[in-house]
Amino acid sequence: MAEKHDPVLRIFKRWLIGTPLRSAQVAHERLSNPIALAIFASDALSSTAYATEEILMVLTLATAAAVPLTLPIAIGISILIALVTLSYRQVIFAYPEGGGAYAVAKEHLSPLAGNVAGAALLIDYTMTVAVSSAAGIAALVSAVPSLNEFRVPLAGAAILLVMLGNLRGVREAGAIFAIPSYIFIGSMLILVGWGVMRYLTGDITPLTYPPEHMEFLHEGRLAMAVTPLLVLRAFSSGCAALTGLEAISNGTGAFKAPESRNAAKVMAFMSLILGTLFIGVSFLAVQYHVLPYSAEQEGYRTVVSQVAEAVSGERGAFFYLIQFATMVVLLLAANTAFAGFPRLASLLAKDGYLPRQFATMGDKLVFTNGIVILALISFLLIVIFRGDTHKLIPLYAVGVFLGFTLAQVGMVRKWVRERPQGWFYSCVINSFGGLLTGIVLGVIAYTKFTQGAWIVVFLIPFMIWIFRSIKAHYAEVAEQLTLEGKAPPETDPVKVHHTVIIPIGGIQFSVVKAMQYAQSLSPDDVRAVYVNLNPTMTEKLEERWPDWGLGTTLVILESPYRSILEPLLAYLDTVQREDSDFITVVLPEFVTAHWWESLLHNQTAVMIRTYLSFRRNVVVTSVRYHLD
Repeated sequence: MAEKHDPVLRIFKRWLIGTPLRSAQVAHERLSNPIALAIFASDALSSTAYATEEILMVLTLATAAAVPLTLPIAIGISILIALVTLSYRQVIFAYPEGGGAYAVAKEHLSPLAGNVAGAALLIDYTMTVAVSSAAGIAALVSAVPSLNEFRVPLAGAAILLVMLGNLRGVREAGAIFAIPSYIFIGSMLILVGWGVMRYLTGDITPLTYPPEHMEFLHEGRLAMAVTPLLVLRAFSSGCAALTGLEAISNGTGAFKAPESRNAAKVMAFMSLILGTLFIGVSFLAVQYHVLPYSAEQEGYRTVVSQVAEAVSGERGAFFYLIQFATMVVLLLAANTAFAGFPRLASLLAKDGYLPRQFATMGDKLVFTNGIVILALISFLLIVIFRGDTHKLIPLYAVGVFLGFTLAQVGMVRKWVRERPQGWFYSCVINSFGGLLTGIVLGVIAYTKFTQGAWIVVFLIPFMIWIFRSIKAHYAEVAEQLTLEGKAPPETDPVKVHHTVIIPIGGIQFSVVKAMQYAQSLSPDDVRAVYVNLNPTMTEKLEERWPDWGLGTTLVILESPYRSILEPLLAYLDTVQREDSDFITVVLPEFVTAHWWESLLHNQTAVMIRTYLSFRRNVVVTSVRYHLD
């Protein structure tokens, strides 16, 4: 079967993800700075497409007159972006191998703090894929409203495409995704520059809305005053702009040497572009009196699409360029998570907190298992929340700022303990950054708790319990398998009673081959076991057995409820209670010439093998007879 089927599977796999790479090629898969900016910065930069909208969604709960507060809130968040960037540059230089908040918290705070940071970051990456995919489809729907009812399958298709791109390798994924990222950056800078020029020349006409939209906003208002609490809620919503800043510190090891210096450069450049675009879009939204739409509204339009139409004056080529570029970069923002999640999962797996399969690289020198699991969980979130960005974002920021805060507190402990040259300056930066992100974390947890943040608050302890349970399992397995403190075995083999059992469904060549193999294992005690489901077939078997049974004992079991498995398991229990120290179950199997032909036959051997895999002192082996 392997000789005939493997080439087909191998050809399909190579067509899907490309030719496997040698382990020695891992250094050549490192990223140059322009490609790294496209991969790691797409998440942070894409948040400019919805961060301003999230601020407006909160402010308009009170009154449309609160919209001008958008700009000072955006400036405050941009200052926070600068401080977090300075703080994370310290992390990058301290941990050139990557790991970010997880590595810092684990080493300088405690293993529990490392677990908290790891859980928060895994949630952050998963939400990145879900939010960016949903927001990307929202941009598409803004240009083509008739696609609104297909939001979920379109988002699922986008996740699948990004997953396949990443399975083809880090460098190849970067080459695929770099051009759209730079088209987005260029078109958004043109939009902001064009809008500012129109403002300076006094050529700005505020947008007007149909009566039904104003009525919708009025009905949705909570009749609250513009209070500090409302401003804090808007600020916490706009902090979605910071999502993705930590990705570079987690993936520093993916950069070309010198890793830390290159990663720090890319992070500084990314933050500068992010701050510019975020303040620019917020400024234009205020000047044009832009009001947000709900995802459920007919004729839904994003804030960026409204700004683009207002600045360009029509739904022309530039408007559709902005929508296309925004959609693509939002979809590619998931690529940042596909670069970071598998690397972080591999670190957790190496430390024993996740299954070891996450630490294994696939054919293309990427952590394949982490990529596939991330895609599956993200698509599940899209289905649960129906692809609504506003419902997903409250789950987003808690994990992000928890990771930010733990990283900064851990770095402060590092500087205080080690006191290298310039430690006081670094300590001040990380202390101030940790204080601010901690305050924002508290604000987000408080203001977003009832909107979905409670899910993350309870999910993080659950994930920590999973981490600890996996770690305890690996420790228990290692303790039971270790040779330390145990005496070597006797040189003379210990005589044991070995019984070989062959479950058969009749007499045929595959059974004869299996019996020949079984007699080489235990010439004294080989038993063929047949479950009587049809008396006529059983009678024919007994007649032919003297000629074809090779002297093997034939045991016939009755099955009043027509089950093959239950009588066999009961018989094994009986044999084990006798004087058998070991039982080998030999399964006769025939292999069809084509893979699809196997679907025409029952899989009894597979079922038996599965049930017996957890039995003590029972060895299961298959003897395969290949058909021409």
